[in-house]
Amino acid sequence: MSTREKVVLAYSGGLDTSIIIPWLKENYDYDVIAVAGNVGQGKELNGLREKALQTGASKIYIEDLQDEFVNDYIFPTLKAGAVYEGRYLLGTSFARPVIAKKLVEIAENEGAVAICHGATGKGNDQVRFELSIKALNPHLKIIAPWRIWNIKSREEEIEYANARHIPVPVSKKDNYSMDRNLWHLSHEGSDLEDPLNEPKDDLLMICTPLSKTPDKAEYVEIDFKKGIPVKINGTALDGVALIKKLNQIGARHGVGIADIVENRLVGMKSRGVYETPGGTILYAAHQNLESITLDRDTQHYKQIVSIKFSELVYDGNWFTPLRKALSAFVDSTQEKVTGKVRLKLYKGNVIPAGVKSPYTLYSPEFATFGEDKVYNQKDAEGFINLFGLPLQMQALQEEKEKRERDKFLS
Repeated sequence: MSTREKVVLAYSGGLDTSIIIPWLKENYDYDVIAVAGNVGQGKELNGLREKALQTGASKIYIEDLQDEFVNDYIFPTLKAGAVYEGRYLLGTSFARPVIAKKLVEIAENEGAVAICHGATGKGNDQVRFELSIKALNPHLKIIAPWRIWNIKSREEEIEYANARHIPVPVSKKDNYSMDRNLWHLSHEGSDLEDPLNEPKDDLLMICTPLSKTPDKAEYVEIDFKKGIPVKINGTALDGVALIKKLNQIGARHGVGIADIVENRLVGMKSRGVYETPGGTILYAAHQNLESITLDRDTQHYKQIVSIKFSELVYDGNWFTPLRKALSAFVDSTQEKVTGKVRLKLYKGNVIPAGVKSPYTLYSPEFATFGEDKVYNQKDAEGFINLFGLPLQMQALQEEKEKRERDKFLS
């Protein structure tokens, strides 16, 4: 039995982590334990066990985290309505804390002294991983090769891998940096680094390009219970199956393609193309249901909370007291966010097509433009007089000041 200390590596089998195993063995006297968190990468997990062991790992864990990912991270963020900078649905961001949590758990069980990740020194993921690890076990050492080694580019990574006969899923010609999970697929790097370049249709790996989407709209109905989606078109599904189904439905209509230049936490702007078909549908449906179930003050204040919540998730602050407190507030707002939403999907658009709830605050009797017996329009006069009193007083004061000024100048 080896007496060497152990390091746990966040392992995906992608370019970065493919070369980190031999790099760790060449530069540290550690046993390398690879950990792959299954958050819905699909075929990317195929052959991962053999690859990790062949490249020098002493052991590999492949952990199915999909249910936890959906119920403990995706749905709380959906309920919060959190969207970073108004467009990014946080697909990579909230996958990191669930993976980090498993890394810490395995490190503790294995008696490891360190955790290693393949996030670059320019990106957000280094922060997300490390803040989560610090929050869950502050005694673990963290190794970030991109901040240590002499490799400076993805091209040099590929050369490093080729020299050691390590197969990698990219080439120098087409080397997008991609992150896939149940919620989304992101694309960065290569020709996308010039924001003037339009993304190519063959970039898309989930969504159908708009030019090839059906010419007929499709309707989808989603049932929610306390802010959580529970049915699609009348069929009850667990969270993982529900998101997978909506991904299929949305993808064929080109829903959820977002080309974004975002502000990274580390200070620079970056450009990415995201495919989030199911998530885009769920956000639209949830927002539509809230429009009839939340009162005005709560709905407006929740919009403020949503912005802060998105920043916390984006910045890697999932395990903070503030995020937990905001989630408690969000949960209280979702008590009556129950009902059915119908949406029309067409050429990349998600169009509201009907909503109902047993807790609706919308009343046709009050809102009608026809004759009604529940609303006395004369009451509006007193309301406007009181609501507008500060403005009226301001205007009267300005008139008085003008008279006194004119009198003084004359």
